[in-house]
Parts: sequence; C-alpha cells; structure tokens
Amino acid sequence: MTTDIVVPVLGESVTEATIAKWLKKTGDVVAVDEPIVELETEKATVELGAPNAGVLAEILAPEGADVAVGAVIGRIAPAEGAREAPRAPQVSEEAAAPEPARAPATAPARAAAEPDPRSARRSAPGNRISADDLRGFLGETGGDASRSGPAARKLLAEHGLEASAVPATGPGGRVTKGDVLAHVAAGATAAAPAAVASPASPAPREQRVRMTRLRRTIAARLVEAQSTAAILTTFNEIDMGAVMDARARHKDAFEKKHGVRLGFTSFFAKAVVAALREVPEVNAEIDGDEIVFKNYYDLGMAVSAPSGLVVPVVRECDRKSFAEIEAALAELAARARDGKLSPEEMRGGTFTISNGGVFGSLLSTPILNRPQSGILGLHKIEERPIARGGQVVIRPMMYVALSYDHRLVDGREAVTFLVRVKEAIEDPERLLLDV
Repeated sequence: MTTDIVVPVLGESVTEATIAKWLKKTGDVVAVDEPIVELETEKATVELGAPNAGVLAEILAPEGADVAVGAVIGRIAPAEGAREAPRAPQVSEEAAAPEPARAPATAPARAAAEPDPRSARRSAPGNRISADDLRGFLGETGGDASRSGPAARKLLAEHGLEASAVPATGPGGRVTKGDVLAHVAAGATAAAPAAVASPASPAPREQRVRMTRLRRTIAARLVEAQSTAAILTTFNEIDMGAVMDARARHKDAFEKKHGVRLGFTSFFAKAVVAALREVPEVNAEIDGDEIVFKNYYDLGMAVSAPSGLVVPVVRECDRKSFAEIEAALAELAARARDGKLSPEEMRGGTFTISNGGVFGSLLSTPILNRPQSGILGLHKIEERPIARGGQVVIRPMMYVALSYDHRLVDGREAVTFLVRVKEAIEDPERLLLDV
C-alpha cells in the first residue's frame, strides 16, 4: 500500500510552497524521515522527510511547481515493491521529445526516454523533469553527489562547478557548502560552460530567471512597507573605541568559557533593549486604530542568505546574557546560510537590527520590517578625525541609522532612542549597571 507525500503546514499564514528540488528520484529507496524534497516558502526553505520507509514510487509535482498546503506531491511504496516501482520520473510527452539540434539518441536511450502512457496521464500538462533527474534517468554520472542544499548550489553556480566534480561528505552523498569551499580552496578549476567555450554559441546578452518565492515575498513586503508606513530615518554616530577595547581584553576568556565568539551584536542588542525600555513606542506597532505596546524584546537580526535577506528572531533578549545572545545568533545565522530556518524562527520580532557594515556600507536608510515600527542600521567602523576636548583625534566611528514609522514615533522619541544606544555603546558599563 502506497503512502502519500503531503505538503505539511509550514507556518502561520503560509498557504503554499514551491518545489525547490527533489533530493530523491523515482525508484530510490528512502528511510523514514530521510529528506526527499526541498520546499521553498515565502519565509524559508525547508526539507521534507519521508513519512515512512520504502521506495519513492511516484513524483506528482515537478521542481518549480507551486503546491498548496495539504497537496499530495508524491507517493512512497513499500520496499518490497521496489521491482515494480517505475525507475523513470514522471515526464510529459513534451519533455521527452528530443530537440532537433541534438544528436539522435541511441536505441536503448530512446526506449528509456519514452514515458509510460499511464505515467504521462498522471503528470500535469507541460511538467518537465529536472536536469539532475534526467541525467540519472539516462544513466549519466552525478549520482548522489548531484544532490546539494541551497547554499551549496549557490556556491557551485558562482564558481561554475558541477556537483559531480566535488567530493561529497554530506549525508547520503550530498555535496555540502563546506565541500564546495574546500574544493575551491584546493585550487580546483571550474570547467567553462559549453555555451561560453564554444565560439558558435556566445553567452546571451540577457537571461530571464524566475524569482524565487522568498524573493517575491521580500519584494512585496518592501513595497508594502513603503506604501503603508510613514517611514523616516534619523542618524547618529558612535565612537566604538570603548566596546572594541572591552572586546579585545575579554574575547579570549569569553570564548574559552562560553564556547562562542564575542562580537559587537550582543552589545548592540543589550543597548537596544535598554533604549526600547525608555522609548516603548519604538517597540510597539499599529494595529488598525490601536497601538500595541510590547513588554518583551524579541529582536530580529537581518542575515544575508543565499536565497535572500532573512530576519531570524532572537527571543527575549532582555533575559539573555551576552553569551546566550551570541550563541543564538550564531546558530540562526548558520541555519540561514544553509537554508534550514523554520518559519517559526522568523516570526514575531518586535524590533530589527540590520548590519550593513559587514559588507562595507558606510551609511544607509534601512526599510521597516512590517509591522514593526523601528529598525536600527549599523554600518562600517571607520577611523575618522573628530573633535575631542578641544583637540582633533582619530577615533573608530560608526554611523547608525534608525528608520521608524512616523505615524507612531515622533522625532523626539527617535532621537532619544539613538542617543541612549550611543551612550550605552560608548560607555558599556552602563549596560551592567542599568543606568
């Protein structure tokens, strides 16, 4: 008896997903909970495990297809039915038809490429198999190494590498991000794509690529933020010398004791919490004609992931120590880079911190992460001459920017918030003494 592979509930307000990649091919044996398909939602990319052990007997939704929560996207047959399970992915006649420009296939390959009429009827019109599935179906090389996560696939594309050329160390023979980085560091030279290498086939001047679901959601929400909130930005600058000195003095002992590096983010998180307590409007949100004040401090930390900008949330920063904040952020950032964040990990933040300085940004105006009313932009630390005690001195300075919803937060509150953050960072002892 076969078991349906069903799209699960992926989070509040998430009603559909996109098939990002099938990690298994039709006919592959799978273990219970073994990842078999990657689903991309508007918030994250998640792996769906097999509901039970057996053989992937049927793929009903191809890569790139949009599927609703609760939809059946494939079926798993008992392991004893492996001989009866079709080895070929479900393809349509259009996908199986050979292109005129290609050399004729050999007789065995043509016979294998002809779909079973019953399989074609089960496929949606116009569905196509993925390149990886087609290579495996025709007996070409690649095998398990051709399956990789979103971060690894992005690196492969950036370096022009084929997954089959990279030694795989991941579960089930999957290529990991670390595998790609190690391969590149070892001096591997990517093979140039045929379209570029051949003078007869120059690279196209334009290329159309479908936006991912996450990128479409990001675009829609940025436009929504601009059109539904009265966004204003105010700036200040912070002398980072005191925090840099404190970090230099204690970072080794901190890492030895807590097992996590001491960065600047935990200092800013603590400074933000102190400022939000004094200016609660920045931690509030507008709901219809009401203002919702929040007496908890769940800080979103903007992270650049391969699939786009995501904002995982560090919960209850007011109750966490410096080490707990650093550990939580490190874990969330790693999960974001690997495309493993769950929707729950990105929901419900009350305020956001965005650090463009890691990319070299000197000054920017961040956009609100709706429905929040404030976002703090951090920037590059740069030595600049400033006046101090009647003299010009060189200090490590950082510009900070607070974008806020002017419907709720007035200029006085915005400036006060930034001044409190500045005071806490320039004199870190204030964070310990709560003054």
